[in-house]
Amino acid sequence: MTTAQAIALLALPRHLALMGGLALFSGIIVRVMIAIGVPDHPDARKAHTRTTPKSGGVGIVGAFLLGVLLLYRYGHVSRLAEPYFIGVIAAAVLMAAISLVDDVLNLSFVIKLATQLIAAMAAVASGLWVHKLALPYYGQVMLGPTGMGLTVLFLLFVTNAMNFIDGLNGLAAGVTLIACLFLAAIAGLHGGFFVYTASLLLAGGVLGFLPFNYPKGRIFMGDVGSQFCGFMLALFGVAATSFEGVPLSFLLVPFLLSGVLYDVAFTLIRRLAAGENLARAHNGHLYQLVRRAGMDARLVAAIHWGFAILGGVTAIGFLLTPPGWRLAEGLTPLLVQFIWTAYVIIRARAAKLGRW
Repeated sequence: MTTAQAIALLALPRHLALMGGLALFSGIIVRVMIAIGVPDHPDARKAHTRTTPKSGGVGIVGAFLLGVLLLYRYGHVSRLAEPYFIGVIAAAVLMAAISLVDDVLNLSFVIKLATQLIAAMAAVASGLWVHKLALPYYGQVMLGPTGMGLTVLFLLFVTNAMNFIDGLNGLAAGVTLIACLFLAAIAGLHGGFFVYTASLLLAGGVLGFLPFNYPKGRIFMGDVGSQFCGFMLALFGVAATSFEGVPLSFLLVPFLLSGVLYDVAFTLIRRLAAGENLARAHNGHLYQLVRRAGMDARLVAAIHWGFAILGGVTAIGFLLTPPGWRLAEGLTPLLVQFIWTAYVIIRARAAKLGRW
């Protein structure tokens, strides 16, 4: 065990206590938002059938920022002192603020995308971008300036993927919580204190929100929550590429969000092939189709939690597996997604939900 790992282990009880305190703080804010939150009215493409408040993600964002302030004031080892951190958090808060305005005013997708782009470019400008990739079997690959563009695209894709997947109670929040806990564990073991600490802060915020959203949706996360969670998870994935000697660092977040990223990518490709207008709202995601085909919404969310757990186990197994078996290990989540897709299509066809 290295010195950094020993320090992290000794500090773990305090960090878990901080996460629990942030969960309580988040829960208080969410409870207030239930009383004063922005109403989300049901329509044909939404799963809920009664008007429900949204913007519960305000609790997640508020708890995360409180955690940052506490660590800057009282923290020592894990005070998030990386030079790029302030700029990154400022960009994320800007995006959360615009998302909150969008929850109220329903801004156009162009405005939301422009805000996301500004946040992503701010992160890159502060130095947080993929400089190199550690590829299994091949070694280090230096990306140069190409890494900046790839980082921006990755941040935008993950941010919007989490936004698109936030359509059932507990789905996006549960996946985020599981991803954060796995990221914190892996990062703590490899000295990635930015990812370790920030993941615990985000986990605390989500933990306080989840009981109000699952199994019964008393409040929704809203864009302010889903986009913030997606952006932060994507940032953790970018930061993880700096883990020294870790052959899967660039795969951490894709593994953990395999169900989310696959669903969104598959749906985009399917709609493109069908000549559909990608800017038009729809309910054709795999998780929406299987829900419309009769599967209980709570079960659909739980299945996606399982995908996230599988991704975390795959990431850990990838670290421990001999090089000759890593490819098979890494392809396991994708194989599971293929099986899930086949099941959803068969069930959608049986329910006569449209052309497949």
